[in-house]
Amino acid sequence: MKIKFLSLASGSSGNCYYLGTDECAILVDAGIGSRIIRKVLKDYNLPLDRIKGILVTHDHADHIKAVGTLGEKMGIPVYATPETHKGINRSYCMTEKLSNCVCHIHKEIPLEIGCFTVTAFEVPHDGTDNVGYCIEVDGKCFSFLTDMGHITPTAANYIRKANYLVIEANYDEEMLRMGPYPRHLKERIAGDNGHMCNRETAEFLVDNLTPDTSHIWLCHLSKDNNHPELAYKTFEMIFRAKGLILGKDVQLAALKRSTPSDLYEFE
Repeated sequence: MKIKFLSLASGSSGNCYYLGTDECAILVDAGIGSRIIRKVLKDYNLPLDRIKGILVTHDHADHIKAVGTLGEKMGIPVYATPETHKGINRSYCMTEKLSNCVCHIHKEIPLEIGCFTVTAFEVPHDGTDNVGYCIEVDGKCFSFLTDMGHITPTAANYIRKANYLVIEANYDEEMLRMGPYPRHLKERIAGDNGHMCNRETAEFLVDNLTPDTSHIWLCHLSKDNNHPELAYKTFEMIFRAKGLILGKDVQLAALKRSTPSDLYEFE
């Protein structure tokens, strides 16, 4: 079975990830325009009718912008925790409120969606209710942790379980400290319920990777407080200090903020 992974966008302007096989697919978040989603999937020859559900991580606008159109107008089930669903329908960006497409998922309780086994788990962030997702298909495990202020024991468990890991590296500490953001926003970003920086994510991963982890994608990079090259170099330095070589011991890439990634295929 071929498994395909594509990041359509990954950043504070919008987030959307595709995971699929030749039979079924799911989206993790839909925080960009529905027209863009349809166009990108068409460009990559990924049929929209394969999508069996949208998994929502939390109710911030950059993760839910298109769920109303995709859910209510196109009939794709939208999965989120009950509290997140309430937050979605309260959001200012939801001109199309969710009703017929609402599907509940509960933390730590696996759910079958098409050919996938999906487990939501709690992560610390400042949305209404915040989860990461562990998605298992054909014996492979993908873990998505897109927004979180720090790594909890629960999150650590699903990070270690992953063969393929999508994880936040939102900001560089020095760029955030010296940048133009007001103090309260800097404190929010760097707080326990904000976002992870390059160094924090790298230092955790270098000590917690297992031999089964083959690919890491850094997601949700800040436009103003990070650069893909800087994130990669930070990881490269920290991993090399522990004797690990990126591209050899593990594959690593920083996902683009507003344009699609390469299409990754795994057997």
